[in-house]
Amino acid sequence: MRILLAAIYPYVFILLYLILPFDEYVRALPNILMLILVIAFPFIITKKDLKKISISSTLLLVFFILFLLANSLIQGRFELDFVFIKTMMLPIGIVFLYLPIADFKKVNKAIIFSSFIAIIYTLVQFLILVNQNSDVSILFFQETVDALLIDRVYVGLLCLLSILISYKYLTKKYHPDNKYYLASIIINVSYLLLIMSKTALVILFFLVVLRQFYGKEKKIRLTITVVVLVAILITSYFKFPTVFQPSTDISEVTYTESSLPLGYRTQIWDCTSKIINENTSGLFGIGFRETANKLVLCYKNEIEDIETRQNFIDKRFNTHNQYLDFYVSAGLISLILFLGILFFLVYKNYKHFFPTALILSIILFGMVENYFHRQVGAYYLGFVLVILLINNKNILDKKLNESLSDDS
Repeated sequence: MRILLAAIYPYVFILLYLILPFDEYVRALPNILMLILVIAFPFIITKKDLKKISISSTLLLVFFILFLLANSLIQGRFELDFVFIKTMMLPIGIVFLYLPIADFKKVNKAIIFSSFIAIIYTLVQFLILVNQNSDVSILFFQETVDALLIDRVYVGLLCLLSILISYKYLTKKYHPDNKYYLASIIINVSYLLLIMSKTALVILFFLVVLRQFYGKEKKIRLTITVVVLVAILITSYFKFPTVFQPSTDISEVTYTESSLPLGYRTQIWDCTSKIINENTSGLFGIGFRETANKLVLCYKNEIEDIETRQNFIDKRFNTHNQYLDFYVSAGLISLILFLGILFFLVYKNYKHFFPTALILSIILFGMVENYFHRQVGAYYLGFVLVILLINNKNILDKKLNESLSDDS
């Protein structure tokens, strides 16, 4: 029985990440696959597997979750907040469930293939839209979510992870797989440009700059990078002055307008700042459910455009910033703990580009999205934590060792 479970266990985990982009359509399936992993886990885990996990990082994460649970319990809002906190427990669960698996390569490839599936699905849907409506254009495609498999920001994150994984497996010496990884990078970057996933593109640009700090001839590459960045900033300042000096009253902005540099998030963050100013429980927060309710109330009072107001209310937009969310909902202590964990992971991995790029991507992504509020976001964070917290020596084959030595 154990042999059979050990044989199918990795494929269940891979299938979980392959179908994750279909979360909106088959929401129950990831939970079913997780249940299978949880049931099989006790039968196949060994003491050797448990030694692969980073104790210090894992304990910090567990302590953070325990603080959130204790804080909610003491403040008398446990039942309301547990719906949110249980999603935050998911990434740690994924790390433990991955321990019996021999290496990362197959799951890494699952991320690459799932992004490819999402891209194919989008293109097919777009062709259907074109066939149904001759007025549909590329510009329309960039503004609509009808053709996307999951929310634009999470499709962008998936493509970003796929790009990083593909880049990691590229080697300087000839290898027959290089052309596939290079094609993966080109396809994903092109797709991000097509759907105009601004968050992913900004993070990708940041990672390209970050890469200049690794490898040989850093001084020359950094000099060129600084010159290019200065030129971009100067050009942007004169060409897009409203980005630096926005003058539009956010209460008058409609949902479809783009006159504000951060779009509808500007309105959300304005409401969040109002809640912070009214909040008298800065150390321990007002609760995740209460934060959501106060945001809805703010949308009702602050947004003048009727259609936009109803959009915000119906969708119950969260703070769209993971750090603000922790500060408002669970207090300053939770924010300090969470930032401490992130910086600790950066410190532990900064010598190598790939893990550093992963954790910095999550840090930057958290500035515009609450990934703990979405099941798909928690799963992708879990994938990143698997790479960062599990020491699996079998993963580093010859070509990967060469790649990491170049990054040092």
